[in-house]
Amino acid sequence: MTNNTVSQSRFTKLGSALPFWLSLGLVPLAWISALYGGWTLLIVPVATWYLFSALDAALGLNTDNADVNTDEAALYWHKMITIIWAPVQFMLLVSLLWYVPKAAHLETLERIGVFFGLGVITGTVGINYSHELMHQKSKMERWLADLLLAMVLYSHFRSEHMLVHHRYVATPRDPVTARYNEGFHRYYPRVLRQCWFSAFGAEKAMLARKSLPWTDRSNPFWRYWSLQAVFFAIAFALGGWSGVGLFVVQAGVAIWQLELVNYIEHYGLTRKHLGDGKYEHVQPRHSWNAAHKASNWLLINLQRHSDHHYKPDRRFPVLQTYGPDEAPQLPFGYPVMTMLAMMPPLWRRVMNPRVRQWREAYYPEVTDWNAYNKAQTPHPR
Repeated sequence: MTNNTVSQSRFTKLGSALPFWLSLGLVPLAWISALYGGWTLLIVPVATWYLFSALDAALGLNTDNADVNTDEAALYWHKMITIIWAPVQFMLLVSLLWYVPKAAHLETLERIGVFFGLGVITGTVGINYSHELMHQKSKMERWLADLLLAMVLYSHFRSEHMLVHHRYVATPRDPVTARYNEGFHRYYPRVLRQCWFSAFGAEKAMLARKSLPWTDRSNPFWRYWSLQAVFFAIAFALGGWSGVGLFVVQAGVAIWQLELVNYIEHYGLTRKHLGDGKYEHVQPRHSWNAAHKASNWLLINLQRHSDHHYKPDRRFPVLQTYGPDEAPQLPFGYPVMTMLAMMPPLWRRVMNPRVRQWREAYYPEVTDWNAYNKAQTPHPR
């Protein structure tokens, strides 16, 4: 292979990865909000929610699938965006914690607005990238996932996601699977409570199987609490109590963004119960799929969620999308769907008929879904 061919190959690989690097463009937008305040506080929410919704409408769907056997080396530039994001987000967070509490031109509500926008970024991008990193075998990547989650005070998400959600998705034992007719405003407080306890319980059970108490230092919750304490200390050192408050605002917005996405990913979908607490194997049909091009750039193919649950070890560039004959399809990308989720009557009008169609297509033998769901094993408290 000639030097020109090697160079061209690297350029091609970089070119295919570049759309996924759009997230870096949100960083200067956060700083514009901090520097100018006022109407510029709307820039980040508008860019993430409305701009990408408009781009989805303009660019349509991407139903092309990469080769699942693509060599890891060919994914270098895709992998790098998730790796560099952790230090980028750290610098963005600490620089705003240093600047905003002391910025004389910003009123209190404007300072909160800056960190609201930051929370949209750390939730939409940061937690999403931590999700990709926590699924990798590399210890360094898993550590980066922990750092990103500590920045939003949601470290237990890794334990809950890996040990509970993937095992029990689309069953009553998974807190994150939204029930049919359950509005987001009921779902959200339930998930905040249940996910922490299910995550801690899963780690405690793993230690018990090794005849170890939950207090053993191998319990990752010690790492979670330590990292979160470090970020509280950083917030206080840079911005005093105001910095701590703004840091918490940012974390709260990020968690809200995450759980909005969790809500829509499996809404109303149920795996078949086989008896004795066992369920059928997870299939693409147990997650909502979305092939919208632009929002998949921003969310590094998170909307190809059907394949993620079917094959959790795949890196995001090789996640497959499915047609309506294999997986249920969302009518819009995540930016629009999360906005709909905040309006339960409108959400039910859009999504409930799709859930009923899904039930008829895959489980026509179930005639009374209320009775069927009540018969399943409830999530343990």
